[in-house]
Amino acid sequence: MIGQGTPVLAAGAGASAGQKLAPHRAVYDMKLGDTEEQAGIAGLSGRMVYDFSGNACEGYSVNFRFVTEFQDTNGGSQITDLQTTSFEEPAAASYQFLSKTFVDQKLVEETRGTAHAGADARTVELKQPAEKSLEIGGDVLFPTEHLLAILKAADENVHFLAADIYDGAETGEKVYATTTVIGARAVNDLQGNADAVAASLDGETYWPVTVAYFDPSKDDASGELMPVYQLAFRLYENGISSHLKLDYGDFTIHGKMASLELYEEGDCPQD
Repeated sequence: MIGQGTPVLAAGAGASAGQKLAPHRAVYDMKLGDTEEQAGIAGLSGRMVYDFSGNACEGYSVNFRFVTEFQDTNGGSQITDLQTTSFEEPAAASYQFLSKTFVDQKLVEETRGTAHAGADARTVELKQPAEKSLEIGGDVLFPTEHLLAILKAADENVHFLAADIYDGAETGEKVYATTTVIGARAVNDLQGNADAVAASLDGETYWPVTVAYFDPSKDDASGELMPVYQLAFRLYENGISSHLKLDYGDFTIHGKMASLELYEEGDCPQD
């Protein structure tokens, strides 16, 4: 899982057919990690659900939901509910997305549209929040394309990557710049000391990965671009993620896998 936001060898290094992703549904319990006083957060709890299906022949579908309840230092609370669905065609030919954000059960943001890959650029046709057409760079990656490229790089022992990413986030007009650090290959060796959820990943190869997301339209007075947030996780060779950590600068959120369901894989000779 790479946030609905979740790198490639810079320009246009597409994913190979050799990277095979496991259709699955993963649920993560989220809790507050480190926090600084200026964050104004007294507590946080939540749940993230990532439902992934499809293959290289049929395309990839993602249903994602992230619900969090914040308690502030003044005694107030707020529930945020982010819901997204997307479909990415084979070979990243197009990317359809719908995203809704609710705050205390009230819809505050909705984005819907389709991005198409062209010879020199990718075009986006937005329907919500308003009808609009725009172009993004031809080297910009869609989310599953991005994930596959990370796995390809990791498999080839490439440890640093950069890419521009489009996932339809916020108003559908934003392209994030990302940098990714990929750690050394490891094997999940639980030695029998694990619950049923963790045991399903016993013996699987993974890499520790950290992805930093930047908004190129925002920099500080020095001109230095600071990350909007960073996502760290274990990325398994089948595309499943565990041990999540979201770092927003003045607070962090940790995600522990609460359940994992593997779906039946469809036949696809391209995998």
